[in-house]
Amino acid sequence: MAKRPISYTSRDFESIKDALVDHAKRYYPDTFKDFNDASFGSLLLDTVAYVGDQLSFYLDYQTNESFLDTALERSNIERLSKQLGYRDIGTRSSTGVMTFFMLVPVSSNGSSPDRDYLPILKKNTEVISDNGTSFILTEDVDFSADQNQFVIARQNSETGSPTFFAVKAFGNVVSGELRQELVDVGAYTKFLQVTLEDENISEIISVKDSEGNEYFEVPYLSQDVIFDQVPNYGADKTSVPFTLRSRPVPRRFTVDFERGETKIQFGYGSEESLTNDEVADPADVTLQRFGKNYVSDESFDPTKLLRTDKFGVVPANTILTVSYRVNTTSNVNAAANTVTTVISPLLVFKDRPSLEESKIRIMIDTIECTNEDSILGDITTPSVDEVRLRAYDYFATQNRAVTTQDYIALSYRMPNRFGSVKRVNIVRDPDSLKRNLNLYVLSEDSDGRFAEAPQNLKNNLKRWLTEYKMINDTIDILDGKVANLEIKFEVIGAFDLNKYDVLRACLTKLKDKLRVPFGLGEPLYLTEITKHLNSVPGVVDVVSVQVKEKTTSGYSQYPFIAKNNLSRDCRVLTPPQNVAFEFYDLDDDIIGVVK
Repeated sequence: MAKRPISYTSRDFESIKDALVDHAKRYYPDTFKDFNDASFGSLLLDTVAYVGDQLSFYLDYQTNESFLDTALERSNIERLSKQLGYRDIGTRSSTGVMTFFMLVPVSSNGSSPDRDYLPILKKNTEVISDNGTSFILTEDVDFSADQNQFVIARQNSETGSPTFFAVKAFGNVVSGELRQELVDVGAYTKFLQVTLEDENISEIISVKDSEGNEYFEVPYLSQDVIFDQVPNYGADKTSVPFTLRSRPVPRRFTVDFERGETKIQFGYGSEESLTNDEVADPADVTLQRFGKNYVSDESFDPTKLLRTDKFGVVPANTILTVSYRVNTTSNVNAAANTVTTVISPLLVFKDRPSLEESKIRIMIDTIECTNEDSILGDITTPSVDEVRLRAYDYFATQNRAVTTQDYIALSYRMPNRFGSVKRVNIVRDPDSLKRNLNLYVLSEDSDGRFAEAPQNLKNNLKRWLTEYKMINDTIDILDGKVANLEIKFEVIGAFDLNKYDVLRACLTKLKDKLRVPFGLGEPLYLTEITKHLNSVPGVVDVVSVQVKEKTTSGYSQYPFIAKNNLSRDCRVLTPPQNVAFEFYDLDDDIIGVVK
């Protein structure tokens, strides 16, 4: 019997049905002759074509979702990014510097504050902004430090001598509040995974079981050593405040942030594996290969001869206490002088029993705080396109900074507890004879617009990149600039349509396009604007698209001249590498006319 040809290109409903009809006419001319649309045979053909069309669609869709380049669903993009080593860092955080004020009793000499009453405000003290956003102190604030400022606050009404001094101190904060969750763990389970109930978690602080054992977060379960930050009390403590100490961590976990959920993943080792010094027998791991009486590196895994780690110990028959930091509001930025409340200050005195409780009570009641500068960070979740690009960049980085793109990828990967940057760009310093790099950064304000990054965030970013940079590289963290733009366009609308409806559709299209923040040094393609306008139903032709700078009151005052940065064909507007375009107010900055 001759092989019957099958068309594999007919994949939509109509094509599949036409192919079935042709097949029936060719091979069953005497058996089936009723091709009327209302016949039962036509119903069967429609059913088969419908099923084939559905299967073809879902097959194509699933195939596209299996590759990072073509995937559309955010969950699939995040899973594929994990295969390249890129992981979401959780809910975005903001960082800044708080200023604390406190009254301190006068000393016995009556001319200076009593230093015995100068306390330490402990880390994890919570402060709150006027809109209810919580921030946590990330370091101890020593009110006795030499750099603190002292002024006379209260005086004796009769003698005029000072009774209390006001001390001014500073401390770094990060957005969020500390919470705990108790997790009841039952019998031993390999690769135990725990999902926390809270949403918008930014960072896992600690994990401890009911026996007092602590579990440590690692990037991958195969990493069994971490580095502790230990205070340096030596003669060089001023220049080297901390030393690094390697520490084995048989109890460890990884953290996954996925679609608002936070999952903690453990390995599959047991408590017995900590006490049993297991050394594998080479005979058990050697692969017997014909004609060879020796062991090669392809025959066995050498690590199996050293130990059987099992990716860390998994907790069993215990209660886990998980401490974490979670944002209290969706917008974690704070304008200057809006964080003014201290919640339950954690004060520690050197010798509290020898001090007067009445004076200590006055000190606690009078403690105040404010943020003299804005507390800023990155408040919006990266788009799927940004996640896709960052995954590729992070994979190419391989945990070291060699190329400029490596520096950009690592900047976005800085842990949340150090703050988040919105946009980063890096260029080689042309005035430097060495390999000095200028890293430009921008943060995001409470309204989602570009803002200057806080100094504390820039300091943290420099320390973070120092761990990965090449030894001969030097980095300067500089503020990026913002150039506000205005677009005017003119289109011809269809004669039979209301021109105001066409104009409204054009404005909506451009707002959706330009709402995504530009990158530092990213050009604006006027041809893309024209393309989007032409795709609007009812637009017959685009007459003109013009762009110019906007520096009126409330807008950026950066001296950017649009016409001087247009290409010769007036199709591309290119900013300097340290400048990002921004449409400050989309309702006012996009103006259109329909004729």
